[in-house]
Amino acid sequence: MKKLLFFIMAWICWESDVPAQKNKPDVFALDGDVLAAGKAGIKNEDALLLPAYKQLIKDADKGLKYGPVSVMEKKDLPPSGDRHDYMSLAPYFWPDPNKPGGLPYIRKDGQTNPEVSEYKDKEYMPRLCETVHTLALAWYFSEDKLYAEHAAKLLRVWFLDTATRMNPNLNFAQAIKGVNTGRGAGLIDSRHFIKVIDAVQLLKSSKAWKPEDLQGMQQWFRDFLHWMQTSPNGIDEMNAPNNHGAWYDAQRLSMALFINDAELAKKIVQNAANRLDVQQDNNGRFPKEMERTISLHYTVFVMDAFVAIAQMAEKTGTDFWKLATPSGKSLQKAFDALKPYLLNEKTWDGQQIKEFDYEEGYVLLLQGARHFGCKQCRDGVKGLAGDKAGRLRVNLLY
Repeated sequence: MKKLLFFIMAWICWESDVPAQKNKPDVFALDGDVLAAGKAGIKNEDALLLPAYKQLIKDADKGLKYGPVSVMEKKDLPPSGDRHDYMSLAPYFWPDPNKPGGLPYIRKDGQTNPEVSEYKDKEYMPRLCETVHTLALAWYFSEDKLYAEHAAKLLRVWFLDTATRMNPNLNFAQAIKGVNTGRGAGLIDSRHFIKVIDAVQLLKSSKAWKPEDLQGMQQWFRDFLHWMQTSPNGIDEMNAPNNHGAWYDAQRLSMALFINDAELAKKIVQNAANRLDVQQDNNGRFPKEMERTISLHYTVFVMDAFVAIAQMAEKTGTDFWKLATPSGKSLQKAFDALKPYLLNEKTWDGQQIKEFDYEEGYVLLLQGARHFGCKQCRDGVKGLAGDKAGRLRVNLLY
């Protein structure tokens, strides 16, 4: 009788697309405890969470109509002749009006050349990653299998299916016409993979995501991580002294955790701490980002990378939030220096040739409320967001 009952229960769990266990999700750049609390709040119809949840579902419903897309859709072949290789152009490089044919291209920092949009890989990859992330979150919070099924389909086409998969490299990312066919800086394009990895972790609880899918994704990222750490472009980006280097480590850490390489993950966290020590000055600023023509944007951008590292570092047993380097650098110091500008209490004192979108700082402010004792940060986000405040997805994630 006991054996019969066991098999009946096992069959029920298999047939149901609802997860058998309600434990927190094993995500990396997101916080599983926060997600689990949000899910419980939604089930209890928490009025503070429902507007954000309903907006997430609206976004996910739009995502159901997206794609699938792949690297095979670009018109021009990469220099390798293999359409499976990703390719993009450097965004801030333009034809030189004083040179025949405009070659070699010249840099105009902060000004995006519209030619970039002609290479669809650069358009498709971030949107794919964002859509899969949205669908996976909608699956987790709603348990509606349609979201998981479409997310799984998008992932298989881009990463796994033989006919359409992207090769695990960025040899031809952010090329500069007349200068190179790709460069290390192109790895900034793949920072969106951090969202894909968390999405896969959320999808593991659905029948739509098979064990062979998970194994295939882990192998893809194992191969990509190997390319990152051994290729000339990857090594060049590893040595980048600005936000590119920080995002390089954020990506590597996500992948190391995903493929269960705990030793590598710990080494990456230490490397990121060394980066923080070098990249930050004694005032909590990032001089390499302050050199840019949109310096507030890039200061937030590098902080986003370090904050993602701090969240993921918890999986290695490291409290990166409270870490202080030998020379006294820390995320706390950087946040304190940036906070009055994110809250619009002070006018930014660096160059910013484009209007700053304050929504870029919402994640930092909410993480500051949680980890750096910022008592006014949550209300600050509400004030900046205005009527949209209740619908912000960050309410569910941070």
